[in-house]
Amino acid sequence: MSDRGEFEVPEGSVAAGRRVRLPARAERPITVYVNGVAQDEGEDYRIDGPDIVFTRPIVKEAKLGMLRWLSMLVGVVGTYRKNESVDVEYRSGGQVKLASDLEVRE
Repeated sequence: MSDRGEFEVPEGSVAAGRRVRLPARAERPITVYVNGVAQDEGEDYRIDGPDIVFTRPIVKEAKLGMLRWLSMLVGVVGTYRKNESVDVEYRSGGQVKLASDLEVRE
């Protein structure tokens, strides 16, 4: 996932941001996943206080227009837009925990 050159946002998607808030009381070791793929600290992201900061934007599906939504509802078309999710595995109180589909900001 590292940023090697220009980053292109696919049509129908938006760059949601580069920051995700760590869960409260998250302790190392921390493993960060984007779409289920483990990311490398230092190359793909860094920890900045309570935030995970990615080296490239996380891409989310753009809001659907009324016509597209109606077309999907009646089964005329589907949607195959890029929609990345960020999950974090961490320790808290001596237990391993997983936070899924964290909110992307900034």
